Amino acid sequence: MSSTTGDVKVDFGDDGLVPAVAQDADTGEVLMLAYADEEALARTRETGRAHYRSRSRDELWEKGATSGHVQEIEEVRVDCDADALLYLVDQTGGACHTGYRSCFHRTVDGETVGERAFDPEDVYE
Repeated sequence: MSSTTGDVKVDFGDDGLVPAVAQDADTGEVLMLAYADEEALARTRETGRAHYRSRSRDELWEKGATSGHVQEIEEVRVDCDADALLYLVDQTGGACHTGYRSCFHRTVDGETVGERAFDPEDVYE
């Protein structure tokens, strides 16, 4: 499935989804990877806040709607094959539901390299 967004035809793949990487617009830190469909990308562009498609819940979600840790969009980019998106964002609080600023807060050896931005028990009761 593909969709023309402006002058770029985004390839949403057979499942209607495209990977969307959220990156801090100021620091370049990679914050998270999620998926977007046509509706999520349209809502992101309309509202200026990051929206994604939850694969587990099969529903549209706005990042931070529950936690308050929103992602304000600075720019949306598409890769050279038009099958991945890059959301350049201004992140409020942590991006990771486990409380870390980035979902990429540990190495493959299990070492924690990031810092907690919030306590998830306080946010997701």
